[in-house]
Amino acid sequence: MTISVRPGSTVLFAGDSITDCQRLESEDGLGFGYPLRVAGEWGLRHPDRPVTWLNTAHGGDKVRDLQARWQTDVLDARPDLVTLLVGVNDVGWHTLDPQGYVIAVEEFEAGYDRLLAPLAEAGTQLIVIEPFLLPIRGVVEAGAGVLIGEEERKEWRADLDPKIQVVRELARTYGAQLLAADGMFAALAATAGPEYWAADGVHPTPAGHAALAAAWLRLVA
Repeated sequence: MTISVRPGSTVLFAGDSITDCQRLESEDGLGFGYPLRVAGEWGLRHPDRPVTWLNTAHGGDKVRDLQARWQTDVLDARPDLVTLLVGVNDVGWHTLDPQGYVIAVEEFEAGYDRLLAPLAEAGTQLIVIEPFLLPIRGVVEAGAGVLIGEEERKEWRADLDPKIQVVRELARTYGAQLLAADGMFAALAATAGPEYWAADGVHPTPAGHAALAAAWLRLVA
């Protein structure tokens, strides 16, 4: 499926903190991450093709959290193109929370499917960004003062890999464009080290966001 953005289109980004990037504190509502970079580069290249850009991502969201707000956050906006990046919060690191539990790959798949199905039915164009995890060495902070070591991150990777595969398969099922971010960052990490692209292995640096934006723009005619 070829993605095309026509003048007057509405392009919406949805997901977790990687997409959120303090959007509510930003003047344009896009945050400081890859959605802002996409919008800026698009505006520079195509001043004759104005687009409405929306970002409805929420930091910390899992697939089930997106489901709960999908109607109001996404479907009611009637977007022409939706970009979805979610999944890293659905991996086993949330079992560190006493209230957490392991989200089975089957549950993840069913929930993700429920996000894409109504959009596909409406004829919405889709870009699906697979979740990613960079192999950072040593101990890093995973938010709220929680320190995570390499062994825990190996467990994350074992949990994340089958969920990445789910995202790839659902992209094929629904004719979505897949942005293969996990593979992209693995290749980039071989050139400059993983910390250069995501200091904690999850949240991109400015260079990491620029890489996501460039990859997104390559998918769009």
